[in-house]
Amino acid sequence: MNKLYIGNVSAEATEEDFETLFEQWKIPHSGPFLIKNGYAFVDCPDEKAAMRAIDILSGKAELHGKVLEVEHSVPKRLRSCKLQIRNIPPHMQWEVLDGMLAQYGAVESCEQDFTETDVSFIVFRAMEKLNGSMMENYALKVSYIPDETAAPEGPSVGGRRGFNTRGPPRSGSPSLGARPKTQSEVPLRLLVPTQFVGAIIGKEGATIRNITKQTHSKIDIHRKENAGAAEKPITIHSTPEGCSNACRTIMEIMQKEALDTKFTEEIPLKILAHNNFVGRLIGKEGRNLKKIEVDTGTKITISPLQDLTMYNPERTVTVKGTLDACAKAEEEMMKKLRESYDSDMAAMNLQSNLIPGLNLNALGLFPSGAPGMGPSMSSLPPPGAHGGCSSFGQGHPESETVHLFIPALAVGAIIGKQGQHIKQLSHFAGASIKIAPAEGMDAKQRMVIIIGPPEAQFKAQCRIFGKLKEENFFGPKEEVKLEAHIKVPSCAAGRVIGKGGKTVNELQNLTCAEVVVPRDQTPDENDQVIVKISGHFFACQLAQRKIQEILAQVRRQQQPKPAPGAQPPLPRRK
Repeated sequence: MNKLYIGNVSAEATEEDFETLFEQWKIPHSGPFLIKNGYAFVDCPDEKAAMRAIDILSGKAELHGKVLEVEHSVPKRLRSCKLQIRNIPPHMQWEVLDGMLAQYGAVESCEQDFTETDVSFIVFRAMEKLNGSMMENYALKVSYIPDETAAPEGPSVGGRRGFNTRGPPRSGSPSLGARPKTQSEVPLRLLVPTQFVGAIIGKEGATIRNITKQTHSKIDIHRKENAGAAEKPITIHSTPEGCSNACRTIMEIMQKEALDTKFTEEIPLKILAHNNFVGRLIGKEGRNLKKIEVDTGTKITISPLQDLTMYNPERTVTVKGTLDACAKAEEEMMKKLRESYDSDMAAMNLQSNLIPGLNLNALGLFPSGAPGMGPSMSSLPPPGAHGGCSSFGQGHPESETVHLFIPALAVGAIIGKQGQHIKQLSHFAGASIKIAPAEGMDAKQRMVIIIGPPEAQFKAQCRIFGKLKEENFFGPKEEVKLEAHIKVPSCAAGRVIGKGGKTVNELQNLTCAEVVVPRDQTPDENDQVIVKISGHFFACQLAQRKIQEILAQVRRQQQPKPAPGAQPPLPRRK
């Protein structure tokens, strides 16, 4: 299979451009380039040359301002739901890959293949969007595996993209077997007094092994975190029922140890909950939490926002009552947290693949330990510092300024008591956040000035949209829609609009946001004009990212071209 498909091809690209590109990188080809509308095909003399072209060019090389996508061309009749994923980190665990693949659909089965220099998984029903995505500084390489069992057909008609499964589904590997669909595996995170950790582990780990076996769970006791602290976190991975059973068993062990050591203080149940979900756990005017207290006969308190830091986005939920009451409260609260997680992940999965470079791990919007969410937040570097390379581009991303307009009555909620909320938000997002003075006494809107790199913008704006919803500035069935302004160089405004408004219309259709470049603007002192974006959170984010893509393209085209005979530039790496 030595025929290559080249995607994201500019309308300006010619056969001579491709000849020059392949010659620059010494990639042989055995036939002419067949250029279509937005894509092209070419034959390579052997598999080695085809793989070299994919490795060097795909997602890295640019032609007329567009980053090329290069992959094997698979005839439509031979396509299956089977993909090969290569260049996986050698120490990668299945659960990590499984969580990442879950963003694109159900994984029916997989088989593992070890070679001298590579570890690869062959995965079904995963999207080809994975090709080139980063995992621990490894760029994954994904390609179709032909369906050899497909019946021969005549030439196919229609577009190239998409899965077109032929024949019966393939069975999984005997070693790993088919993986059934699982419900959301949000881990249960507990805080336990340090003096009880030894009893929970047991002699030579016997007790913790027994709990793990009986409850079908994986339990991590983070003994080395916060050396000398009075409490240690425990993370329980299992089904909701398994988490609850493990939690009850751990509480029983602590109660017994307290009796044996004549420890007289009350031992409450302490659950760590990600701050993004706490508002929905509490409910409007505290109704959800009050109902859980009444139904279970417990007293529940939640740690203040002031305890949050960028590296600790969790709040402590303390439950006091009998062991049975605490166990029942845990079930009710975790049910609410899992519902919030599922809701947010569903919204994120619909949009994340559309937002260029969106790195869910870096954003820190979801609980640590959840599938695909990476390590705990305490081990994450600040945004833009992941291995020295931001997920939004090469090196440290440039800082951006966004003016977000909120209802004037909501200013107090965003600032918080003595400015605590806006300080916490600024620290959590890694952005500068300021409220501009009101333009008049009767102003109905106030401008929030947010300065920071793309991921900081995402986090800050996400929290502001969420806060307005939580504080009921929008109705229960009303979607939060805000207006954002970004400034672009006046020379680039035409590129945002496009010929006859084509670009801005396509932008609005893609993002579902309203994008307006007001006519007859006078550029400011920096020769910039305003672009107005209105819509819900994901629409605004996607529109901002797409406009920044256009601006980056303009900047690249304005860079001086190298002199003839100069060394060809290195391919752009993700």
